[in-house]
Amino acid sequence: MRTQVAIIGAGPSGLLLGQLLHKAGIANVIVERQSPDYVLGRIRAGVLEQIAVDLMDECGVGARMHREGLVHEGIELLFKGKRHRIDFPGLTGGKTVMVYGQTEVTHDLMDARKAEGLPTVYEVGDTVTLHGFDGTSPKVRYRKDGVEHEIECDFIAGCDGYHGVSRASVPKGAITEYEKVYPFGWLGLLADVPPVFHELIYANTERGFALCSMRSKTRSRYYVQVPLTDKVEDWSDDAFYDELGRRLDPEARERLVRGPSLEKSIAPLRSFVAEPMRFGRLFLAGDAAHIVPPTGAKGLNLAASDVKYLSSAFVEHYKEKSNAGIDHYSARALARVWKAERFSWWFTQLMHRFPDSGEIGQKLQEAELDYLVQSKAASTALAENYVGLPL
Repeated sequence: MRTQVAIIGAGPSGLLLGQLLHKAGIANVIVERQSPDYVLGRIRAGVLEQIAVDLMDECGVGARMHREGLVHEGIELLFKGKRHRIDFPGLTGGKTVMVYGQTEVTHDLMDARKAEGLPTVYEVGDTVTLHGFDGTSPKVRYRKDGVEHEIECDFIAGCDGYHGVSRASVPKGAITEYEKVYPFGWLGLLADVPPVFHELIYANTERGFALCSMRSKTRSRYYVQVPLTDKVEDWSDDAFYDELGRRLDPEARERLVRGPSLEKSIAPLRSFVAEPMRFGRLFLAGDAAHIVPPTGAKGLNLAASDVKYLSSAFVEHYKEKSNAGIDHYSARALARVWKAERFSWWFTQLMHRFPDSGEIGQKLQEAELDYLVQSKAASTALAENYVGLPL
């Protein structure tokens, strides 16, 4: 098979890139190790910055998002038993975010790709190998149903996540990895129950962090901070709701509706960046290049900005015969990545109970939160980062 861009990974970043390239008349093939159902079964982020919303519209797949998504104009910070609102439009000149699950984003993009009849190869397992990206003739090889296949291409886009083959294919001496692993995880529960509040509640408590989020007006996504030693089977649904209730204010606790979990899992938290994000004709995007703790809702949005830079670079290469975008891709993407990494790290440090911080750590967090909600400058900095910094 011959194509212009071979994309590894059919998650939202790979599908988004494929759709943008198709719209620009650039041929692409997507190769994915898992099945479509497995990809759709991943429960992930649910808050979209304007850049992600705009890219969905640019791809022509934004109709359902605008119909079913929830525009949010703020978040609530809960500490010392009281909630304080951060007003996004008032602090950022009118900017908002959209609550629309990553699963739905993936579904919309997958449906569009299928409708267009664009080539996507699923269920190739761990057979994918990348070759020749340090020269002028990259190749992607994989085995499907016992048959060996090879894709010749101009470029390879690695959109296959933290554990994917793309970053692992880069020679060790060519890449620098930065990582911070946090000493706790998020126990998350998804249920078909109405949210406790119409906006997200971020809670800093002496018992640990909690987050009340949602996917729709009838589906809630809740999280509580737990030790890394905890296991999902240690937590019944009732035990989860009991602990979440202890970390909420009386009004939210009163409005907490219990229902059977559709999904329950524990996610570890880490900050991770791989530099650079380009190696010859191989380009990394999304989780293949960087991971953020979910506190700041930046993971999917960083993937979207990577895809925006990368798709523009490929369009510039093919349409304008210029390699400027390709040459500057890594530096441009990383400049935004590091700002989002900083924000996610800061927000995680502010809202969670750290095992070694003691009582003084809790008092210092509460003092900073007090300052944050009373200072327009500090509230503006939070709001600007949350709704998304400019490209």
